[in-house]
Formats: sequence, C-alpha cells, structure tokens
Amino acid sequence: MSRKQHIAIFTTASLPWMTGTAVNPLFRAAYLAKNGDWEVTLVIPWLSLKDQELVYPNKITFNSPSEHEGYVRQWLEERTDFISSFRIKFYPGKFSLEMRSILPVGDITESIPDEEADIAVLEEPEHLTWYHHGKKWKTKFWRVIGVVHTNYLEYVRREKNGELIAFFVKYASSWVTRIYCHKVIRLSGATQNFPRSIICNVHGVNPRFLDVGKVKLGQLQREEPAFTKGAYYIGKMVWSKGYRELLQLLSKHQDKLSGLKVDLYGNGEDSEQVQQAAKKLSLPVGVYPGRDHADPLFHDYKVFLNPSTTDVVCTTTAEALAMGKIVICANHPSNEFFKQFPNCHIYNSGDEFVKLTVKALTEDPAPLTDDLRHKLSWEAATERFVAAAELNQVVSEEIPPSSSKPFASTSLKSRKPRSVEEVSASLHQTISGIEAARRAFGAIPKTLQPDEQQCKELEWVIPERKRGSGG
Repeated sequence: MSRKQHIAIFTTASLPWMTGTAVNPLFRAAYLAKNGDWEVTLVIPWLSLKDQELVYPNKITFNSPSEHEGYVRQWLEERTDFISSFRIKFYPGKFSLEMRSILPVGDITESIPDEEADIAVLEEPEHLTWYHHGKKWKTKFWRVIGVVHTNYLEYVRREKNGELIAFFVKYASSWVTRIYCHKVIRLSGATQNFPRSIICNVHGVNPRFLDVGKVKLGQLQREEPAFTKGAYYIGKMVWSKGYRELLQLLSKHQDKLSGLKVDLYGNGEDSEQVQQAAKKLSLPVGVYPGRDHADPLFHDYKVFLNPSTTDVVCTTTAEALAMGKIVICANHPSNEFFKQFPNCHIYNSGDEFVKLTVKALTEDPAPLTDDLRHKLSWEAATERFVAAAELNQVVSEEIPPSSSKPFASTSLKSRKPRSVEEVSASLHQTISGIEAARRAFGAIPKTLQPDEQQCKELEWVIPERKRGSGG
C-alpha cells in the first residue's frame, strides 16, 4: 500500500530569534506541507529558560514547548494566507555564548519515530552534525538532504588565529556532511564546496514583502510618491554583517556623498561600537534598534545598501527587492541570484558604489515583473528545492508503510556499501562520544544527553544514567 512519505526538517534556531535558520525552514515546512505530497514535521530546538533569556529578543520566554509552538504558528499564520498542516517537534538544545549559536543536545534523530524516518532535511548540516552522537543519519533515514545556510569560514577567518581555525572548520564540516548527507544544497557559491553538493537558492520571501511591492508598484503607476525616504540597511548589528564595510565606504567617500542620509537598524553585540563609528562621520547616519523588516517604517525607503560579504544568500536583500526597492550590493557570489533583477545594482569598487547610490536616489525603481516576483516567492523556492533535492525521485521509490529500525538497517545494508564512509562515520561516532574530545573541539560540556530539566520540559524519559544525578 502506498502512503505519503514523511519529511523531517531539522534546523538550528527558532522564532522569536529572527535569524535565517529560524525563518526560512519554517516557511519551507509550511509550503512543502501545502504542496500536499508529503507529511512534514519541523524539528526545532527547545531551550530552557536561562538560555531563552540569552537568545530571544524583547524578553520573550516560554514556559513549555506547546506555548512556544503557539507563538511560532501565530507568527506564521499572520504572514501567510493559508493554515499550515505540518507538525512541530522539539529537540533539546543549549546556547553557546562563544559560538553565538544553539547546539543540539543528545541524539536529535530520536525526535522522529523510526516508522516516519523517510527523508531528513538538515538546515545547516555541518552545524547539526559536528558533535552528533547517536543513530547515524543515513541509517535512520532513507534520504538525508543538507541545506547550507552559513559561510562559517568567512566568520572564523575574522577571529584571532582565524586562518588556522578556518582550516579545521573546513575539513570538519566537509567530513561530517559527507558521512551523514546523501546530497547537499548550497544556497550560493559563497560557501565552501561540499561533497555531493549543488548550488541552488531554495529560499523565498515572506509573502508580506511581495504584497508591499504590489502596493508600491501601483503607486508608481498612478504617479504617486511611492518612496519618500532615502537609503537604509538592516541586519544583525555585528561588524561582520557588513557594518564595517558600509561605514568605511561612507567615510572614504563623504565628499562625493554629500547630502546622503543613511539609517542603520539592528541589534547585536557591536551596536555601541557601530554608533560611535557613525558619529565620527560628517554624513548624517542614524543608528536605531532592530525591527521586523516588514514593519511599515521601512516601506517608504527607496534604496537598500548591503555591502556584506559574509552572507550566503542575504534574506534582507531578497525582501528589499520584493518590496520594489533598489538594492546596492557588492559583486560577490552571495549576490549571484539577485543579478537577474533590474533593481539590483552591483558594484566592484568604492567609486562604483558612490555612482550607483547617487543614481539610485534620483530615479524610480524598475517595475517588478510577474515572473521575477514569482522567483522571489516561496512557491518558486519550494519548486527549486523539490527539484534540487530530487524529492520526486524519492517519492517514486517503493518504500514500505512501516520502516522500523531493523527493517531500515537491513534495507540499507542491502545497498552497495560505502565502506570508507562507514568506517569514517564510526570514527566520528567514537570521537563524538568522548567528553574530553567533544570539549576540545568546542562542544558545550555535558551535552551527550539532555539533562533532567530539559527531559521534564520536553516530557521525555530521563536517561537512566542521568536519573538522580542532576545532569
């Protein structure tokens, strides 16, 4: 008997943290479920209260996973015109202050029952598997697809001993994705190359941004003033997110940009330093707390400046284009997808940045065609994802309605073995199970299994060796 296959989407962050790996996998789950061909589960990290206070903005916290799920669903429903049918499950996570990231705790494959373990989508596969210790992903699931979101090498190169750290991160990431993923999708050529990978932008934009763009197009067609503000930038306020490059460009070319006003929006650990640097410029540069990019505050800006070269595909650039704005961005692999849009202006030098910015402020954006608007949508992104992940081929395979652990293991072993990868995976399993080795490579201490508190919050069975130990 045929049945719908299950897709489990694992990701490394969740709302209300407004980061790409919280927002994009959420939309992917919603639109894959809307497609109707699969049963979809989104698996997101659950943080205990102490970590929630470190991660989530505006003092938002949750007392239970069900409360957290309610927040996520309400946020999504306010931005889409349909009720989503996918499920949400949680895995235990902890926040690393050093990495500024959420890391999984224990074997997160256990979040999905064996009988539903058909297809796994790992959003940030390297991040999810660096310290993975438990069931091997390729043994648990029939097919494992990785989606690479982050240019980790670019970030670590900016740290002390960056080139040395980048060397180890590069090979560690390549190693774990090879042994745990059947295929890897790189959003752009800005990431490192991975085994069995292809480049395809499988992200779309929140439908609200496309709605704003339609309103602005109507205003322009009626010859009404559509854009009454000048230039701005929005992003996490850390130097590596393009703020350093932008302020350097503004500082070097202040004379040529006389009269330009730029507003910067964001929250982050470098906010105070960005404010101080902005005050030293003769140009009026406003620095403000971060907001949702869909906020009406941003609708009337005409020009989005984005010199960042650490993104893989910049979500805010896509959102600005969807709203009908002109975007000025660097000639960089992360912006390759956007070059097809007439309102995306690419610069190769500081002088070109100046010329394009000045010109953009004096002209109206080009109308966004229906075809280009569709390419920015999540419907199109989902089509690209299904094709890139070859999900239709997986659907056509004869998979029994119940794939219990013994059956799955037998079936996989009957395929042509990859002996080198099996040995390599076993080596990783051994290393990732040694506490001293985990800590040496940057794992959070005592994260081989969730502690009692997280087990109670998630209503999981407390591991025997943890019972009564307090974690």
